[in-house]
Amino acid sequence: MSVAEAHGIERGFDPFNLNAPHAIWQSLRAESPVFFHEATGYVVVTRHADIKAVFDDWQTFSSENAQAPMRPMCEEGKRIMRDGGFTAYSGLSARVPPDHTRIRKIVQGAFGPRRFKAIEPQIEAIVARQLDGIAPNGRADFFREVAYEVPALVLFTLMGIPAADVPKVKDWAISRALLTWGNLSDEEQIPHAHKMVEYWAYCRGLVAARKQTPGDDLPSDLVKLQAEGAEITDEEIAGVMYSVLFAGHETTTTLMANAVITLLTHRDNWDAIVADPSLIPAATEEILRYAPSIVAWRRKAKADAEIGGVAVKEGTDILLIMGSGNRDDAAFANGESFDIHREGARNHLSFGYGIHFCLGSQLAKLEFGIMLRELTRRFPDLRLSEGQNITYLHNISFRVPAKVDVEWGTRA
Repeated sequence: MSVAEAHGIERGFDPFNLNAPHAIWQSLRAESPVFFHEATGYVVVTRHADIKAVFDDWQTFSSENAQAPMRPMCEEGKRIMRDGGFTAYSGLSARVPPDHTRIRKIVQGAFGPRRFKAIEPQIEAIVARQLDGIAPNGRADFFREVAYEVPALVLFTLMGIPAADVPKVKDWAISRALLTWGNLSDEEQIPHAHKMVEYWAYCRGLVAARKQTPGDDLPSDLVKLQAEGAEITDEEIAGVMYSVLFAGHETTTTLMANAVITLLTHRDNWDAIVADPSLIPAATEEILRYAPSIVAWRRKAKADAEIGGVAVKEGTDILLIMGSGNRDDAAFANGESFDIHREGARNHLSFGYGIHFCLGSQLAKLEFGIMLRELTRRFPDLRLSEGQNITYLHNISFRVPAKVDVEWGTRA
């Protein structure tokens, strides 16, 4: 069977609009689980089994386009980045073996349970400080006032970066997301191109600084391993910093915000955690399934192949809608329902699958678990502020809310 041309439900599909995508994803799973989306030039895949199979077959379905701009950079933007010395390449997610295997093995040795366990008390202190700051107010934008900074502060602890740098790294992260996964006009791309030059210079500067003055942090670990003979270049270490400084906090920020929206919309689940915090690990997996930070990722066919019985030609770009696969009834009974008591929730695709499975998944779960424990303990009556219309960043991959207004304490 060939890839279906868009008709009906497919024509109404806008992969950049993540405000309320679940109904159309559900229809696509039922009617057109694999189809060609003319506006983007991508074959779109929406079922759990098909997405998992593509992730698992890295030889046929390459990750080389995972970080490619959805809309090509304009000539002026290219000039700005070229003249600014921007040579950044993905740390891991867009690399393929053997380079991926070589670099991941080195990074995994430094970015693992030993480091995470060592900073757990600092994570708890960061969360406590952030919640102390909002506690007297009775209301907050949870996204901006809590979730926005906490994962960055944790990551910066891990990487030995001063907390004062959080705002500019967050700003660079937004620029990277919009340039890579957004749909910006030529004019809109220009200021973000300048910021990418700054971001890459910062990452290269980190490596140079650790060579001069090593510390007890991730970049120092990588520089030390390099000095001991590990096969990794300065540019590759900077590339890892470029990736981790983005993925290591932006997605956890979004996970925390989406979790609050989801749990407070499904109040019985929130109340269950308030009553029994031991439910937090199971709740974490169900939130990752139902309301993930990353809802789509990309691959490229390196040979003629099939996806779900549909023929796909060599060179085809593929958009995997994990947010849809996570709600597939064939993988999760009543997949559109949210239930922290669900069995098998951990089979979600939110961290990917196969050789590119997210390296920071354990850190994200650790941070999130601490945040959820403290939130439910301190603010058992937390609720979403009435009348708000939560909107999401316009892009294909990251389901990021603009704000999440919450309240607690006695109603006025």
